[in-house]
Amino acid sequence: MITLIRQGLGLIAGPRSDRIGIDAMRIAIAIVFLWIGALKFAPYEADSITPFVANSPVMSFFYEHPEDYKAHLTHEGELKPDDRAWQTANNTYGFSRGLGSVEILIGLLTLAGLVSARIGFVGAGLAFLTPFVTLSFLVTTPEAWVAALGDAQHGFPYLSGGGRLVIKDVTILAGGWLVLADSARAILRQRPGRAVEMRQAS
Repeated sequence: MITLIRQGLGLIAGPRSDRIGIDAMRIAIAIVFLWIGALKFAPYEADSITPFVANSPVMSFFYEHPEDYKAHLTHEGELKPDDRAWQTANNTYGFSRGLGSVEILIGLLTLAGLVSARIGFVGAGLAFLTPFVTLSFLVTTPEAWVAALGDAQHGFPYLSGGGRLVIKDVTILAGGWLVLADSARAILRQRPGRAVEMRQAS
């Protein structure tokens, strides 16, 4: 039994395992960006990110009336024509479609790293940088934390549904770095002379 366990551990710890893990991480990151990016074209998803965008000091200018967002929030699956009309006038959907397009592009560039180290490097770099923006929502968005509605558990560290969604981006941050580093190594392997120069310079 112990021998079988050690053989299993040996397979997991083998050099091919690293390659499988990196490629799996690349594909996983691409799936997240492609899927969530595509959903940005659906009104319900655009509505759900309204608090994050409206409270962001670097994104709120994309909305026409960010200060009024609270009066027009809806639950997923809920259709309120008046609020939908306000969101349209607020440019909620225009911004969401633009953001979705960027996310889809990042996903495609990251996935392309399976066949092109240079393109994959760009995608991984963007995937690594994106969480710095999304994680900032934990600071700027009140709705990221459980509201004080009577329960003792509210505010920090009690993440709301939106906050729990955001905190998951720490995995994208870490995974993006691993894929970025792998793409950089692949580029250096393609130019051995350049790799030697860089080692000498360091």
